[in-house]
Amino acid sequence: MNDLEVRELRYFVAVAEELHFGRAAARLGMAQPPLSRAIRELERRLGVRLLERTTRQVTLTPPGEIFLRDARIAIDAVTAAARRVRHAARPGPGLRVALKADYDAGLLPRILAAYREEEAALPAELLLGGRNEQAPALRDGRADVALLVTPFDDRDLDTEPLLTEPRLVALSAADPLAARPRLSVADLAGQPLPDGTLAEWDGAEPPPGRRPPRTGLDLAQICNLVELGSAIWFVPVSVARRHPRPGVAYREVADLSPSVLAVGWPQGSRSPAVAAFVRAAVAVASGGAGPTSYGAWRDTG
Repeated sequence: MNDLEVRELRYFVAVAEELHFGRAAARLGMAQPPLSRAIRELERRLGVRLLERTTRQVTLTPPGEIFLRDARIAIDAVTAAARRVRHAARPGPGLRVALKADYDAGLLPRILAAYREEEAALPAELLLGGRNEQAPALRDGRADVALLVTPFDDRDLDTEPLLTEPRLVALSAADPLAARPRLSVADLAGQPLPDGTLAEWDGAEPPPGRRPPRTGLDLAQICNLVELGSAIWFVPVSVARRHPRPGVAYREVADLSPSVLAVGWPQGSRSPAVAAFVRAAVAVASGGAGPTSYGAWRDTG
């Protein structure tokens, strides 16, 4: 069998994710017949049926599920290699740090200051993105190191936890639940979350098979949804402290899992600058006072 081409892998991944040849072809910007032929040729060369096709639906076979997982990994690796080599060829090398704005527990200024004192330090470039965008940025070569907040996919990454802090629930100040100083996860069951899912669990990660239909909201938009009573929001104490709002009430939730902030980098990274950033982050997190607890913040806020 000839070597597989990245193009073929992209074709298969599109069909496997859409489970519809028409939608996959539109996503790829090509006509459906050549896409169908390409998938049939791929199956012929592999000697394995990857998809079951009927007039009503397309489904993955067990070998197809395995191939989908490995094809995604292969595409990510090729994409990351191209991005990293382009980054290395730039005249002025730097360290690309991915994070979500305000999700650094207030540590980032001190981390950057400590990092600049490292002999291997390079100019740091901050890559701000939405939640859950940092780990993919590490895998596909857009970032060299990242600050990650649980939950995150640590596949192909090395990570080091920095600190753990309580999470609160943010809800409309007009919500009857806001009159209570302390809630439980059960009190919040069925409430909509900003990503479009429901609070059927403790807000740490969506149920298996569920993909949030709404993404990319910034903190101001989320606060507005909460203030209007359209959503509740599970939020680390440090973020709540930074975003007080008259129409938003932050309340303790007795059985809500905490938030963990970690520093992450691609497995196998040999960058001295990455190692310097990780050392700085760990040193600052272990030596600092850390974020304010909810009780202290509530008493002084």
